[in-house]
Amino acid sequence: MAILLLFACVLALVIIDVPIAVSLGIVAVVATVVSHGSESLANLPIELYNGATNFPLIAVPLFILAGAIMNASGISRRLIAFASAILGFMRGGLAMVSIGASMFFAEISGSAVADVSALGSILIPAMKSKGYPAPLAAAIMSSAATLAVIIPPSIPMILYAVMAETSVVQMFVAGIVPGVLGGLGLMGMAHWFARRYNLPIEEKFQWARVRRTFREAIWAFTLPVIILGAIFGGIVTATEGAAMAVVASLFIGLVIYRELDLKHLKAAMIEGGVQTAVVMLLVAASALLGAYLTEIQAPQHLAQAVAGITQNKWLVLALLNVLFLLLGMFLHSAAAIILVVPVVMPLVRAVGIDPIHFGLIVTVNLGIGQQTPPVASVLMVACSIAKASVWEVTRVNIYFIAVLVAVLLLVTYVPVTGLGLVQLFYR
Repeated sequence: MAILLLFACVLALVIIDVPIAVSLGIVAVVATVVSHGSESLANLPIELYNGATNFPLIAVPLFILAGAIMNASGISRRLIAFASAILGFMRGGLAMVSIGASMFFAEISGSAVADVSALGSILIPAMKSKGYPAPLAAAIMSSAATLAVIIPPSIPMILYAVMAETSVVQMFVAGIVPGVLGGLGLMGMAHWFARRYNLPIEEKFQWARVRRTFREAIWAFTLPVIILGAIFGGIVTATEGAAMAVVASLFIGLVIYRELDLKHLKAAMIEGGVQTAVVMLLVAASALLGAYLTEIQAPQHLAQAVAGITQNKWLVLALLNVLFLLLGMFLHSAAAIILVVPVVMPLVRAVGIDPIHFGLIVTVNLGIGQQTPPVASVLMVACSIAKASVWEVTRVNIYFIAVLVAVLLLVTYVPVTGLGLVQLFYR
C-alpha cells in the first residue's frame, strides 16, 4: 500500500508538470519526515551524495560527453554516407539508411535522444525531400533511434546494472542480438511502407562508393571496436571504456577529421553537461526515496504479496512487462529504472529470474516507452524535426512499435535471444 501511495504521489506531481527529479525528492522528504520526524533531515544530504557517486555511474556522463563530441566531429555525416552506399539500392533505401546509421551510431552514443537529434536533423528532411510523408519519416527515425538503448553501450543498461547490482558488461553483451534483430525487423517494416507508398530507390549499388565511404568513416568504426572490444575482453571496466571514448572522440575530431574547433567543443561540453545533470539529479533524488523504501521493507513486502498470488516466473514477467510498458508512457527511462528496479529486484530474485535477463526486458520495455505518448521523449524530438503532429506520427509509428514489442516478447519468453552470448562467454 505504501508503494502505491508513493508512486501515486510522484505521478500526480509529474502530471502537473513538476520535474521528475524534484517530484521524487519532495515525496521522499515528506515521507521521511512523516515517518521519522524532522531530525531525520540531517541525513538526507548524505543520501543524495552517496546516491550519485557510485563508481559505475561515472560512465554515464562520460558516454554522454563522448556522444556530444562525436556529434560535432562529422561522424554522423560519414556514417550516413557509408550506410547509404550499402543500403541505398533498395526501394525506400533512405529509410534503410536511417535505420542502418542509427545502428552504427548506437554503438557510440548509448543515448536514443542523441541518436535522433544527430541523425534525424539530417535524414528526416532528406526523406521528406524524396517524397516520404512527414509522419513516416519521423516514425522511421524515432523507432530506429530506440536501438541506441538496446545496442551497447547503453546508458539505461548502466543505470540498471547499478540499481540491480549486476554486471554492466554482461548487460552490454545481452543487448547485441536483440538490437540487431530489432534493426532488421524495423528495416522489414520500412520496406513494406516503401512498397506501399512506391518510394524511390536512391542509387545503384557501387563497390567503389562503398570503399570510398568506408575509408572516410573508418575512424568512426574503430571507436566501438576498440572500446567495446576492451570492455568485453575484460581489459577495462565500462567506466574506463567511457573515458576511452571521450579521449578517442577528441583525437578523431581534432586530429583526424579536423572538424572539431573550440566553438563546437564548448557547445558539446555544455550539451553533455546539461544531459548529465538531468540524469544524475534523478539518480540522487531517487536515492532518497530508495532509502525510505528500504527502511520500511517495501520491496520485500511487494515480493511476498506477488509470490502469494503466483510463483510462476513467466507470469511474473508478464505482469512486470505490463508495469514497465505503462511506466514508460509517463516516465523517462532513467527515472523508471531508478524508481522501480530496486523495488522489484527482491521479487525477481525470489521467483528465479536471471537479473541480466530481466535487465534486458526492462531496457526493451523502456525503449518502447520512448515511442509511446504522452512523454515519448525520442518521438517528440523526431516530430519537432519533421514538423509533424505527434498523433499523426503515432498512427504510423504503431507499426514500428509492433516490431519492438515482438522483440520484447522474444527476449522475454525465449531467453537465449539475449542470454545466449552471455552464457557462451561469461558462464
